[in-house]
Amino acid sequence: MESRSDGTQRSDAQRNRERILNVALTELSRAVDVPLSLIAKKAGVGQGTFYRNFPNREALVLEVYRHEAQVLADAAPELLISREPDQALREWMDQLARFAVAKAGLSDAMRQIIVTTDGPAQRGYALVVDAIEVLLAANHEAGTIRPGVTSDDFILAVAGIWRVDARGDWQTQSARLLDLVMDGLRVGAPRQR
Repeated sequence: MESRSDGTQRSDAQRNRERILNVALTELSRAVDVPLSLIAKKAGVGQGTFYRNFPNREALVLEVYRHEAQVLADAAPELLISREPDQALREWMDQLARFAVAKAGLSDAMRQIIVTTDGPAQRGYALVVDAIEVLLAANHEAGTIRPGVTSDDFILAVAGIWRVDARGDWQTQSARLLDLVMDGLRVGAPRQR
């Protein structure tokens, strides 16, 4: 991969990287020991391109996790632009459920690498917490959720989505659970609908 002085990648290099990450998410969710050569082949890139982006399995797994966390974090402010705060929060919760399912698939791969509490996985978690805080602040300001709800409260309330079986009808199960959580957040809100 050609180095750029401004830190950006060429558009074709960025597309290659995105394809690798998308294929890796799918394949690592299916089998933790999937050959890296299979991921490269399915992504339509050569071994050289693959290894320039991800020199080893650990680098790939951590980047897939970080990438998914970043996508989730980026969605929060984007949703607040086009939706009411409570609608943005509820829609973001659906994206959180998809992240939880993806993370469940990656959990075996994550367990195989050593991640300290201040390592890359922790930074991904911090991105998600920041997104939660942005959404909660917007809802507090709009009066659409009960006062005083913290990111810790929210995380505990939605923790059940990590228990939903990703191999079953997880969309229906998580939607029901998250509707219940959202209903609970709205009780006592200054501006109830």
